[in-house]
Amino acid sequence: MARRKKQIRLDNLKVEAVVAEGKSLARHDGQVVFVKGAVPGDVVDVNITKKRKAFMEGTPIQFHQYSDLRVDAVCDYFGTCGGCKWQHMGYHSQLEFKQQQVQDSLERIAKVELPAVAQIVGSEKTLRYRNKLEFTFSNRKWLTKEQIETEADINRNGLGFHIPGLFDKVVDVDTCHLMEEPTNAVKNAVRAYALDYGLTFFDIREQHGLLRNLMIRMTDHGDVMVLLQFFEPDMEAIEGLMSHLQEKFPEITSLLYVINQKKNDTIFDQEIVVFAGKDHIIETMGDLQFKIGAKSFYQTNSAQAKVLYDHTLDFADLSQDDLVYDLYTGTGTIANYCANQAKKVIGIEYVEDAIKDAFVNSEVNGITNTDFFAGDMKDVLNDAFVAKHGAPDVIITDPPRAGMHENVVDMILRLSPKKVVYVSCNPATQARDIALMDGQYQVTKVQPVDMFPHTHHVENIVLLELRG
Repeated sequence: MARRKKQIRLDNLKVEAVVAEGKSLARHDGQVVFVKGAVPGDVVDVNITKKRKAFMEGTPIQFHQYSDLRVDAVCDYFGTCGGCKWQHMGYHSQLEFKQQQVQDSLERIAKVELPAVAQIVGSEKTLRYRNKLEFTFSNRKWLTKEQIETEADINRNGLGFHIPGLFDKVVDVDTCHLMEEPTNAVKNAVRAYALDYGLTFFDIREQHGLLRNLMIRMTDHGDVMVLLQFFEPDMEAIEGLMSHLQEKFPEITSLLYVINQKKNDTIFDQEIVVFAGKDHIIETMGDLQFKIGAKSFYQTNSAQAKVLYDHTLDFADLSQDDLVYDLYTGTGTIANYCANQAKKVIGIEYVEDAIKDAFVNSEVNGITNTDFFAGDMKDVLNDAFVAKHGAPDVIITDPPRAGMHENVVDMILRLSPKKVVYVSCNPATQARDIALMDGQYQVTKVQPVDMFPHTHHVENIVLLELRG
């Protein structure tokens, strides 16, 4: 019989700071202890769940003192749902920690000469700021300790968000504060109909069940997209639910569904069926309109996206003679946003459907000086491509969290544009890439922008200018 590991408890730890990925940091005999769910200033007893040579991780089991930075969380599911891990911290403090995260990443990882980091731009809305949410159906609804102890016969069908670290369980959510209505009304109506009519919720382990996923998207001027993802092709049940939503929510402008029988929820390779309305919604940013389909990427905080792109455009400081490369262009939002200030903008993106949207967005807005190409960045951006389309004067790059492939960084250095504007959702990988470019480029401006209140995520814009 395997011996049980001895449980380690550390008492009266003073939480000192928030570090990368939103973890709180304390120390015990000089060793770092990462504490989940704590705020700097808390004094806690901690149950250690992971022990390594360099650090330990744990969860609070008793609070002796609460931090002055703490506030009451708005959401009933805070601490269980993993979506808003900083709701127990005042927003001003959140911004301070995000500012420090950017500063620390650039100093400790990039280790380059830096200008003063500009004050982070906070989000005007800290609740109901998102334009997209995805809810998951599960026949293994997460139960509270109290529910388990009652031993009652509880319906385990739930619609909500995945429990962090548990792929097969969801928190059944009545009210989420991240989006405006009719988000919660639609979600709750879908669940009520499903329960009333005995529709089956997905079993991810056994791969069966009708209802799989619900996506809701909204725009600032009232367009609403609802996409239901089904696993089983039960057309009678599907049409019954879709007709119910069409009748109950006439404000839905794009009512869609997809039958996805793969082992994952991705729909990029699936056929989207329009049940009612259009196959897209339209979002406005400044003077531009953007067509957003079910598969389209669009920044999930519309108001802050404009702030982000305005600063990006300011950093680029384009002229009418500039050829711009927009790397990782997505649906061409940045490319189209800056097109009227440049001679031409060329966007490159891995996702082919996103490139199709980028062309449509140029067409919708009457923009004629953009061009877009699909493919892996490290393969597309090569000597032949540059010989055909011209060497860029300015590069704007907005890569995924993993940052840029080293081959892409090497190609940028070979091209030597006068400016590189680097937009990132991960200051750590951004700092890594900047370090690789330091021989040729100097960081001259840094601007953090908060896109996701109550989370540790932060966007950061860096201007790199060619050294003289």
